[in-house]
Amino acid sequence: MKYNRSFYFGIGLLLIFLIMAVFAPVIAPYDPFAHGTPYLRPSVEHFLGTNDVGQDIFSELIYGARVSLTIGIVSSLVITVIGTGIGLSSACFGGRCDRILMKLTSVAMAIPSLPVAIVLAAYLDASIWNLVIAICITAWPSTARIVRAKALELMELPYIKIEKTMGVGGLRIIWKHMLPNLSDIVLTRSVLAISGAMLTEASLSFLGLGVLGQKSWGGILYYAYFRNGIINNYYWWYLPPMICISLSVLGFMLVANRRWRKVEVKGC
Repeated sequence: MKYNRSFYFGIGLLLIFLIMAVFAPVIAPYDPFAHGTPYLRPSVEHFLGTNDVGQDIFSELIYGARVSLTIGIVSSLVITVIGTGIGLSSACFGGRCDRILMKLTSVAMAIPSLPVAIVLAAYLDASIWNLVIAICITAWPSTARIVRAKALELMELPYIKIEKTMGVGGLRIIWKHMLPNLSDIVLTRSVLAISGAMLTEASLSFLGLGVLGQKSWGGILYYAYFRNGIINNYYWWYLPPMICISLSVLGFMLVANRRWRKVEVKGC
């Protein structure tokens, strides 16, 4: 298999943010919660200036990568597991199971995700795990439908039909044939889910519903807006988190849209 250049560019972007998150205490020049001189413009001492209470914005960005990436990755894992499980169960077991699961999926798809996330985040305690719940509760249906559609195609393959005729159980077929052939789709959906979850987290944080006591890119935007940083054109305050969010989402999108030179179905 061979990847195109955009894939490697996306990997490069994501590695930068991953290094920022993992080595934040080493990279950040200041404590992101330490107060100093407010509204300093970018300089050698403060690479991206300071905010209204004198906190170093560059240090805030580095530590903010931790919360944003953690919520994105954990949410993606939950969304992928739920969506893939429902999609595979629906396709492989069929009948009443398929009808019930697809009705459940249709209902979940009809619910507007962001308003529901806002309501849940407003009523739950402000923590990373509650944000993950708020993000995931309506984000899995698209993965479930895509996995089910592909799984139904695979169920028509001759060797799978033979195994079903021989009485091989659905769980064995899922483990032996479905998952290996769906790995590319599942991986792509999981990567896209990370970018979607990060955007939702940024939106919730911008509305003041983010994680309290921790830095995040959406939280930086929240304070920049509600403390007149945008009105007063303190560009060094609001532009950096916007750029970080955009580049991280771009990185995940480029990785998800990778192209394979050759795609083959894995049989028995």
